[in-house]
Amino acid sequence: MAMMEVQGGPSLGQTCVLIVIFTVLLQSLCVAVTYVYFTNELKQDKYSKSGIACFLKEDDSYWDPNDEESMNSPCWQVKWQLRQLVRKMILRTSEETISTVQEKQQNISPLVRERGPQRVAAHITGTRGRSNTLSSPNSKNEKALGRKINSWESSRSGHSFLSNLHLRNGELVIHEKGFYYIYSQTYFRFQEEIKENTKNDKQMVQYIYKYTSYPDPILLMKSARNSCWSKDAEYGLYSIYQGGIFELKENDRIFVSVTNEHLIDMDHEASFFGAFLVG
Repeated sequence: MAMMEVQGGPSLGQTCVLIVIFTVLLQSLCVAVTYVYFTNELKQDKYSKSGIACFLKEDDSYWDPNDEESMNSPCWQVKWQLRQLVRKMILRTSEETISTVQEKQQNISPLVRERGPQRVAAHITGTRGRSNTLSSPNSKNEKALGRKINSWESSRSGHSFLSNLHLRNGELVIHEKGFYYIYSQTYFRFQEEIKENTKNDKQMVQYIYKYTSYPDPILLMKSARNSCWSKDAEYGLYSIYQGGIFELKENDRIFVSVTNEHLIDMDHEASFFGAFLVG
């Protein structure tokens, strides 16, 4: 009976030997796999260190871009890849910059061509209505000679305009510092009064003033006419024109005043006032 049990299956000793052999084989396989894995990792780390050494100038070996052996070196490959990357980035940035500039030019250029350079100028004309045309004698312009003309027309098509200047209480307000040509013409119309073969001479004066940060107005120009004309004339028609170049600053204000204000004719083609920037 005992002999039959031994022949029917492996003994305990044989089983232990098989287990030991299997364990050794498994450990050997694990060691081999681990060796292969760490070998690859060490190779990659060596390549990385070699690439860093290229930038840190630790790799002093000379390499020739035309030499096949140099081309296979890790340092050459790293530098070549970096050069290609930088080139692509530069090309992409240049293309984006050029396209952006072209889009801006396409969007802005038509407006610039249509509008042209911005002008700084004004030409305002007289109004036929005489109401509130002149300032009151007790106004703040009492230190200025004559009476300030308050009413000017600034939006009459084909006759008056404002461009980068604005009109306030008969005064042109300056927005941009520079040299301006300032001009004005006033038209006087009246009927001569003849008494005993004599005429009453009328003195007509036009003044152009400017207001600055200084409290009192500053006289820029003045021009005068007398009504001494032909003794046989029944009507007097006179115009006074003057103009000149002056330096004005931002927020300066210029205005016109006249004497014998009741004689002025505020026809828009005869009485006017203006300024424009010359530099």
